[in-house]
Amino acid sequence: MSDPVSEFNAYRSKMNDAILADNNKIIKRIFNLDTNAFAEGVLDKKTKELLGLVASTVLRCDDCIKYHLESSYKTGLNKEEVVEALSIATLVGGTIVIPHLRKAYEYWDALESQS
Repeated sequence: MSDPVSEFNAYRSKMNDAILADNNKIIKRIFNLDTNAFAEGVLDKKTKELLGLVASTVLRCDDCIKYHLESSYKTGLNKEEVVEALSIATLVGGTIVIPHLRKAYEYWDALESQS
């Protein structure tokens, strides 16, 4: 039986290592900026993760959705909070995001089943 969470994280880690090994200054700065943007600040991490999740859903980036779902899960957000954010994303993004909404539900279930 496949483990979508472990598979995604292993692939993401492997490819991030390969990308960063090229030592491209611009790419490294973008990665750093992303890390720092989601750090605790005036907005708490939970709020920032929900913002990232909504933006990723509207932009239809499945890898980004998975990343923000897992980060949301790890920061202690519950399914109801995540679903409310996803409902806003679906409203803003329109019906074209529904396939990504399906994948988001599937991935959230995989995150919960790991506990």
